[in-house]
Amino acid sequence: MTLNQHTVIQTDGLTKLYKGSRRSKNILALDKLTLSVQRGEIFGYLGPNGAGKTTTIRLLLDLIRPTSGSAKLFGMDAVADSQAIRQKIGYLPAELNLWENLTARQIIHYLGATRGGADMNYVNQLAERLQFDLTKKVKSYSTGNKRKLGLIIALMGKPELLILDEPSSGLDPLMQQTFNQLMLEAKAEGRTIFISSHVLSEVQAICDRVAILRHGQLQAVERVDQLTHADFRWVTIRLREAAPSDAFANVTGASEISVDGATVQLRMRGDFDPLLRALAPYYVQDMRVQEPTLEEIFLTYYGETPAANGKNGRGNVNAAAEKELVK
Repeated sequence: MTLNQHTVIQTDGLTKLYKGSRRSKNILALDKLTLSVQRGEIFGYLGPNGAGKTTTIRLLLDLIRPTSGSAKLFGMDAVADSQAIRQKIGYLPAELNLWENLTARQIIHYLGATRGGADMNYVNQLAERLQFDLTKKVKSYSTGNKRKLGLIIALMGKPELLILDEPSSGLDPLMQQTFNQLMLEAKAEGRTIFISSHVLSEVQAICDRVAILRHGQLQAVERVDQLTHADFRWVTIRLREAAPSDAFANVTGASEISVDGATVQLRMRGDFDPLLRALAPYYVQDMRVQEPTLEEIFLTYYGETPAANGKNGRGNVNAAAEKELVK
């Protein structure tokens, strides 16, 4: 993969193998990841717990070393140039551990000093928007408030690159909207955001592109608007009279067909003409066509169709992945 001036993150065959002991097997947490993230985009990194998302982030930040392959950030090697790279990054880990007996303001002053000082006017603006009290000690904060503090720390230096691991965990819906707006503002300023998440609504709301990771392997990289423009639709039809239960069984492209009296529901792939021909003998009172959600599309990449979990795609995304020992 060739690096250009617009590439902020590039990995080439990045691999991490955690070696087991006599009692445990080796775990391949990341398998030959080749990926690029461009300047000024919000990039979503998707997968359930155990997919390899956090391992990827730790490799990018040189918190762990790769078994093979390489990563570059701003054209610099993640291992050899890690100190220079960190000066350009704002990072929010999935689990934030801070000094419990210090106030948020004290921690911000301390961390800001390591980078030449914090812009407290901007910090105060962030705190106000997030409805966060800077005067309390960390040990008194709820999980959601600790997440807000982590966001302020990551954002306060207006870094060129934000790497956020499950950033909205613990935030209420109102704060989720504030978070989304902060990310869109950072993008408008030309900064780059890399978000690791399993919250699909968050990704769908703000991301330009997404990568889908499964068992440490990259499954797809797509623009969100293209990913959600899938080749199937949910169709609900209301007829004037009841139809036989097998009336639409042979319609080309139709699956997961449910006929309940005069109401027909099905999953339609491809052209609608075969369905319209099958409907010709019936008086159609209403027909609704619904786009699949990002969650339903996501499940298809994990080998589970929405039918396995109900029409809305709810359920265990990947039971095997959830049992893995590493993120």
